[in-house]
Amino acid sequence: MIGTYREIFAIRGTAAFSAAGFLARLPIAMVGIGIVTMLSQLRGGYGLAGALAAVFALSYAAITPLVSRAVDRYGQGRVLPTASAVSAAALAAMLLCVRLGAPDALLFLLAVPAGCMPTIGAMVRARWTALYRGKPQLQTAFAFESVVDEVCFIAGPVVSVGLSVAVFPEAGPLLALILLVIGTLVLVAQRGTEPAVRDRSEGGGDSVVRNPAVWVLVAVMFAMGTIFGSIEVVSIAFADEQGTKGAATIALALFAGGSAVAGIVFGALRPARALRRQLVLASAAVAALLWPLLMVDSIPTLTAALALAGISIAPTLIVATTLVESTVPAAKLTEGITWTVTGLGVGVALGSALAGQMIDHFGTRTGFAVPIAAGAVAFVVAAGTNLARRGR
Repeated sequence: MIGTYREIFAIRGTAAFSAAGFLARLPIAMVGIGIVTMLSQLRGGYGLAGALAAVFALSYAAITPLVSRAVDRYGQGRVLPTASAVSAAALAAMLLCVRLGAPDALLFLLAVPAGCMPTIGAMVRARWTALYRGKPQLQTAFAFESVVDEVCFIAGPVVSVGLSVAVFPEAGPLLALILLVIGTLVLVAQRGTEPAVRDRSEGGGDSVVRNPAVWVLVAVMFAMGTIFGSIEVVSIAFADEQGTKGAATIALALFAGGSAVAGIVFGALRPARALRRQLVLASAAVAALLWPLLMVDSIPTLTAALALAGISIAPTLIVATTLVESTVPAAKLTEGITWTVTGLGVGVALGSALAGQMIDHFGTRTGFAVPIAAGAVAFVVAAGTNLARRGR
C-alpha cells in the first residue's frame, strides 16, 4: 500500500504542490467557524455570527465556480493570486471593521468578496490529472487528496476556534487569510506542474453546468454534504442530551477517521469495474451503513455507528471526483471539479439546517433521519443514472 502512494510522488514537484495545496485549502475550513467564534465573543450571541458565516458560505458557493472557470481559461498562475488577494483583503477589512465596531451592514458587504477564495482542492487535483490522465495512479492521487481534505476539515476548525479563544478573537480568521496568501503563492510558484491552458474550443465555450452528467455528480456530492452537515449537528445534540456534549468530538473524529482510513485503502486498490458502477456500489454502501444510526441509544452506540458509517464516505467522494475527469472536457476540468465541491459545501449547509429543524420540532433522534434520507438519495441518483445509460 505504501508503495502505491510512493509511486504517485515519484514525479518531481508532486509533493511540493500537494503540500502547498494543503496550506492554501485549510482556510476554507477555518473562516466560517472563525467568524462565528470571533463575533460571539466580541458582540455576544450567535445570530449575527451565524448569518455572516452563511453569507460567506453562499458567496463562496456562487463565486468559486467562476474563479475556476477563469483558471481553465487563463491558467492558475494568472488567476489564483488575484482571487486570493481579493478574498484576503476582504477578510482583513472585515476583521478590522469588527475590531473598530463598524455597522453590521458593512460586515455583510465584505463577506461577499471574501467568498472569492479559490477552491484549492480543485487546483491540486487538476495538477494530478495533468500528470496521470488516463492512468490508474490518478485514482490513487485523488484518494490521497480526499484524505488531505479530511485532515483539513478536522484540524482547521480546531485551530481556528482554539486561536480565537486562547489568543484574541480575530486570531483564527487572521491565520486563515495568512495561510491562504502564503499557500497560494507557493502553489503558483511551481510552474513546472501547472496544467497547460487548453483551447476552449475542445469542449465548446459553454459552462460545464450544461452537461447533465455533471449535475448527476453534483447531486451525489450534495447528498454527501447533507450527510456531513446533519451528522455533526445531530451528534452534538444527542451527546448534549446524554449529558456528555464533549463525547460528540470523539464520535465525529472516528467518523472522519474511518473515512480517511477507507480512503487510503481504496486509493491503493485498482478496481476493474467501470467508475459509474463503482459509484453505484459505493453509494449503496453509504445508504446501507447509515441505517444503524436509527438504533443509537447511547454514546457508545453513537460512536460505533459513526465509525461504521465513515467507512463508505471517502470511497464515494473519490469515485465521484474521478468521474469528473472522464465527464468534462480537459479544458474545463477545474470548473467541473469545483462544481462538485460546491455541491458538497451547499449540502453541508442544508444538512445542518435540516437537522436543526428536525431536532427542534421532533426530537434529537429524529434528526438521524436526515443523513439516512440523504444517503438514500445519493444511491438512487447514482443507480438511476447508471440504469438509464445501460438502457440506451
